[in-house]
Amino acid sequence: MTNRKTSPLRQRIVEDMSARQLGPHSQRSHIYSCERFASFLKRSPDTATTDDVRRFQLHLMESGASIGNRNRIMTGVKFLLRVTLRRLDLAAEIYHLKEPQRLPLIMSPEEAKRLLAMAGTSKVRVMLALGYGCGLRAGEVVRLKVGDIDSAQNVIRVVQAKGRKDRHVMLPPEVLGLLRQWWRERPRDDRDVPPEQRWLFPGRRPGRPMTTRQLNRLFHDTAEAAGIRKPVTLHSLRHSFATHLLERGTDIRIIQALLGHHKLDTTARYTRVATGMIARIESPLHLLSEPRRQARRSQKAEPAT
Repeated sequence: MTNRKTSPLRQRIVEDMSARQLGPHSQRSHIYSCERFASFLKRSPDTATTDDVRRFQLHLMESGASIGNRNRIMTGVKFLLRVTLRRLDLAAEIYHLKEPQRLPLIMSPEEAKRLLAMAGTSKVRVMLALGYGCGLRAGEVVRLKVGDIDSAQNVIRVVQAKGRKDRHVMLPPEVLGLLRQWWRERPRDDRDVPPEQRWLFPGRRPGRPMTTRQLNRLFHDTAEAAGIRKPVTLHSLRHSFATHLLERGTDIRIIQALLGHHKLDTTARYTRVATGMIARIESPLHLLSEPRRQARRSQKAEPAT
């Protein structure tokens, strides 16, 4: 499994993943997981036993792996055992741990405004505006093409996003203005490509878009310049987009469609961080004291005798 050139088992799992159309990220993750398993066994995984699977899961937790990382590794190992090796008895020994539920970290509207104002270039500003103003993931921003921008209908077409789904999001006039400004400044080294097929944000490698790693670095540089001290990430822009829409009364199912969530439960978690909505809720303690307030107002309203 660890010999990338000659291992028949590695070739089989790659073929199985390709046949099921797993994405590049999932394939890399599964290969890494199986290599971890093989390294632990010190032999080929096709010789694994029930006890080996049990001990490997214990080893991951004892080595300090996070629950999320541990679950991802075991997902890859389960694919190997269940699909490639057809060892359903071993796959049945794999269990997943429940990850702690944490609230997504969001920025206030003032922080988002400050972030965009501190963007060093029009390119950085429009990319961050797409994250906050349209709720796009980092990978969706960098993979935008000119043909995805429909200014006639004021929408952006997000092509084959997470879950291999297309969707539309709104195109705010502020974002359209930033896009037009960036288009005037954009490098013109792809004139041989049809206009609608050109990357909006070309990367350093010819014919390739900008990487999410580059965008992530630009985000953190801008957040530091804006004086944002909370540990926000690039994905916090998407969280903030959803939360601020919810606080302004946008229907949660519309937000679900804009985000491209398969389940409403995934979108509903933003109700737990919508601080504006939470702050406006009237406490039952307030209701307890309301009769007293009404009585005092009545006493003050009575004419003196």
